[in-house]
Amino acid sequence: MKKALIVIVVAALFSGCTKYEIEPMPPAPVKDIFSVSQSTVTNGQVFNFTLPNSGPYTLTLIDSMTNQVVSREKIYGEAGLNTMNIYTKTIQSKHLQLVLTGANDVQIGKTTITTK
Repeated sequence: MKKALIVIVVAALFSGCTKYEIEPMPPAPVKDIFSVSQSTVTNGQVFNFTLPNSGPYTLTLIDSMTNQVVSREKIYGEAGLNTMNIYTKTIQSKHLQLVLTGANDVQIGKTTITTK
């Protein structure tokens, strides 16, 4: 009887020490970021955008207050839905404009984003 009681107590102690880690839920992707006039994003968030044709495009982040270019990235996009991550941790401005231009600097989309 004593052995059974000791085994139950030891098993309870070991099972009580189990550490459970809760994984944070990633932010849901913004549907088509250029379909709305304003979005709020977090660092590393996924966003979607639709392109009319496959080819080279440019995504530009502009500081809304100073109208200066913060980031410019050239991408090769596929026709239809495309997905990218937006990293804002090192950007000091909280109010930005995201502009998508095509091969001949033709503006395809523009939206305002606010960072958290």
